[in-house]
Amino acid sequence: MHKLTYRAIVLVMAAMVFSPPTGVAAPLKGKSDPPTLRWAEGQPGCTFSRDQDGKYRYALWTDDYGIILAVDSQELQLLHKRVEPFFAVHLTVRYRGKGQLTVEPQTATLEFVKHFKLVQPALNPEHFANETQRDADEVEHQTQREIKKHPERKEDREKYVEAYQKEVVEFLDFLSTRTLPSAQLDSAHSEVSGWILFSAKNKWIGVWKRPEEFVLRIPLGGRVLEFPFALPQQQGDLILRQRSN
Repeated sequence: MHKLTYRAIVLVMAAMVFSPPTGVAAPLKGKSDPPTLRWAEGQPGCTFSRDQDGKYRYALWTDDYGIILAVDSQELQLLHKRVEPFFAVHLTVRYRGKGQLTVEPQTATLEFVKHFKLVQPALNPEHFANETQRDADEVEHQTQREIKKHPERKEDREKYVEAYQKEVVEFLDFLSTRTLPSAQLDSAHSEVSGWILFSAKNKWIGVWKRPEEFVLRIPLGGRVLEFPFALPQQQGDLILRQRSN
């Protein structure tokens, strides 16, 4: 067998060094992959709106169904204020065909385009709830140990835990009642809606860019629907939220 030349060795090593990390880039499409239907402004069936509730809405309609993606214009600021850092999008699926349409939110992914094209799978709400509860239990245990060592901090630490536990309870209720469920849509049950969550904790996610770019993908009706979007949607874009009465 012939030995590699010095030039060939250099080329091989360079390819290894500059290749994206394993599991970070989106997988390449194969011949057997379902066709892709991509949202694009101005294309038939595609609409966009900036609404008074502070959300951008992207809608994509086919003959049989429509899907509306809502993203909070301040999502990048909000995710750091949550019990756990996650990126949330709201989906509404409306079916107007004669057969059935299966909606499986667990198959959705979110690509962080400017962060090595990192692709995060949708979080399982039940698993996320269990993880959150374990974290809350650990915070309480650590606080009790701290109080034993520093009794003078008892009042402050107990107030902190009380506020933290209240936030956890509200978040667990959100996970159980407001996330998008798996559904089988038909003429009698034609709509489903809810939130899909994606983890924002990853070593490949660095400082947020302006604008930040994302691609939401979800298989639906034998195709993969793609929604490219940015935050902010335009440079300097600001939605003035209307106060609820």
